[in-house]
Parts: sequence; structure tokens; C-alpha cells
Amino acid sequence: MSSRILTPSIAGIDAFMRDPRSVLANAEGGTVAVFADNAPAFYAITPQRLAQLLETEARLTRPASDVTLDTQFFDEPTNMPVAVPMGKFAMYAGWQPDADFQRQAALWGIALTQRVAPEELAAFTAYWQAEGKVFHHVQWQQKLARSVQINRASSAGQQKRDVNSFSEPDKQIPDGFRGAK
Repeated sequence: MSSRILTPSIAGIDAFMRDPRSVLANAEGGTVAVFADNAPAFYAITPQRLAQLLETEARLTRPASDVTLDTQFFDEPTNMPVAVPMGKFAMYAGWQPDADFQRQAALWGIALTQRVAPEELAAFTAYWQAEGKVFHHVQWQQKLARSVQINRASSAGQQKRDVNSFSEPDKQIPDGFRGAK
């Protein structure tokens, strides 16, 4: 069985049990893989390396925003965070997608040729308010993009049906059928 070793420093379990401090002191990067029976049994780290990892984890769990925008898509640098609700939230009246929603939709593979109409947004928010589901802001935008794409594709080229009109039967008799002429 092969396994990936995540540190260049390795030690046998017997050597580690005899003198763990010196093994860790000689470990490159403050991390050592401890082997038992020619397979990694566990990793040992120094207190300094643990502090580094905990600080990195804390920094990554507190993002400045739910949305991270890639700077290569902007002409001027933007240092201000995007004002969007943090974390997951239920849909609410007045929710709006980002100003660059069409660009983001294109990045997700959904090409919207026109802006989202107010009635499309109202129908979307009304439906999801009733559902009561919670998602992140970006997930709500992705759902809106897919919803608009599907609704526009399904209604493209179709005439609106008049619910007050009566259908008129066809009076033509196809060739090959018997009937009075």
C-alpha cells in the first residue's frame, strides 16, 4: 500500500519513543512523520508549528466576505469588500444580485444576453421565500442565473395562449381516410 508523506522529515517509532524532543528539534518545518512497520503511523509537530497552523486556520475560517472576486476581471483595483450578507440566509424581499451579475453568470457558464427583469427577480424571490431554504449569496445568484436561463429558454418563440379563446376543430379529411366530400 502506498501513501503520501506530507513532510520531508521522517523517524521510526522506536527512535521517536526514545527521544521525541530531539526528533522534533531536528524536524524540518517543525513536522515529522513517525513510521511503524514501514508505514506512516502519525505526524508529530512542534508547538511553534501548531501555533502557525492554528493561526492559518483561524484566518481562513473568518473570510472578509462570502464572495471573493478575482482582480484580473477588473480594470481598476478594488480594495473594498463587497457588501453582501455573510453566511447562509433565507431569501427575503428586496434581495438583489450583485451589480456584475451578468459577468458572474458568464463565468458559471450561463450567458445572459439581457439584465434580469424586475418581474423575473420578483418571481424568483417570491418562490424561494416560500421555500424557506438557506444558501450563501453566491449560491442564490447561481440559482437565479439558472432560473432565468431555463425560463427564457422555455418561453422563447412561443405565443402566449389566450385562455378565453375556443379551439376550432380542423375540417380537413386526410388522404386515405373515408368520408364525405
